[in-house]
Amino acid sequence: MKVLVTGAHGFIGKNLLVHLRERGGVEVLTLLKGETPQALAEKAAQADFIFHLAGVNRPQTEDEFAQGNTDLTRAVCDAVRAAGRAVPILYTSSTQAERENAYGSSKRGAEAALRAYSAASGAPVYLYRLPNVFGKWCRPNYNSAVATFCHNIAQGLPLQIHDAAAEIDLVYIDDVVAAFLGALGQAPAPSPYQPVGPVYRISVGALAQQLQAFKDSRASLLTEAVGTGLTRALYASYLSYLQPEQFTYPLNKHEDPRGVFVEMLKTRDAGQFSYFTAHPGVTRGGHYHHTKNEKFLVVKGEARFGFRHIDSGATYQRRTSAALPEVVETIPGWSHDITNIGEGEMIVMLWANEIFDRQHPDTVSHEV
Repeated sequence: MKVLVTGAHGFIGKNLLVHLRERGGVEVLTLLKGETPQALAEKAAQADFIFHLAGVNRPQTEDEFAQGNTDLTRAVCDAVRAAGRAVPILYTSSTQAERENAYGSSKRGAEAALRAYSAASGAPVYLYRLPNVFGKWCRPNYNSAVATFCHNIAQGLPLQIHDAAAEIDLVYIDDVVAAFLGALGQAPAPSPYQPVGPVYRISVGALAQQLQAFKDSRASLLTEAVGTGLTRALYASYLSYLQPEQFTYPLNKHEDPRGVFVEMLKTRDAGQFSYFTAHPGVTRGGHYHHTKNEKFLVVKGEARFGFRHIDSGATYQRRTSAALPEVVETIPGWSHDITNIGEGEMIVMLWANEIFDRQHPDTVSHEV
């Protein structure tokens, strides 16, 4: 299958091209800004599907809206007709098409041209009235508050917020691309207007606060809930605006004669992650918890875990090593320690089910 992508160097185009390259059996043709009508005619004559993403949304004059949106779309339709083919066309319109302004009018004009092409040729058209699209490679200081806020916060630049309570509708680039790819080869829908989602609504002030929290998490080690939904998408977007020299950040290392202890990550509702080391013969721990739970994983060296029940005095020992990965879990009411019984340094990953609270540590010294 040959696919033509107009506006291939734009934000959506770049993301779409990457996903198209990941699919087998797709040859991608691109139409870039400034290419001639002859180039459009030649590529349209080869295409089996057209993603028409090119358009104008920040012109110098209002006349450019009609030229870059309505007129260009008519030219795409005319090029396909001239080739004597009925090629499906997917078009990135805008929710602004529902409004009475020059941009919205130009988008409605483009939609009308595509509907007329479909009626005459029988080819399906897919019209997506997109809200604000955000994600990696979106241009800051252009037409996306998310992109501008991500860029400025990542680079330590001030934000300009005129109305923190104003709400915006957002859709994530990966969800947009997934919807577009789903149109390839699918049966025509009853309506040319296609949904894309999920659509997220957030205030400008809340957006800025969330993005700032991502930056602050490197110092506090307290991560946001970045695994699902809008927060996941915003976090991925924010990270994409970091410069290479910002890909790393330092951690505090607590060191004593036994070895080192380093906290890596904290969560509000799923505990924290850290690691520690121990020199040969060194024992760490020697305490118990009433409620707190920990999971240990030796990733280098050999260890002996010792346990003692703080009421009955019953004891238990367990040896483990990096060669045979095994999680050792602490049990409330049992004191525990860990001894390096190997010949070299021991390194142990540690997860605790709660963030350490110095005022209420739930950690009581007790000989094992």
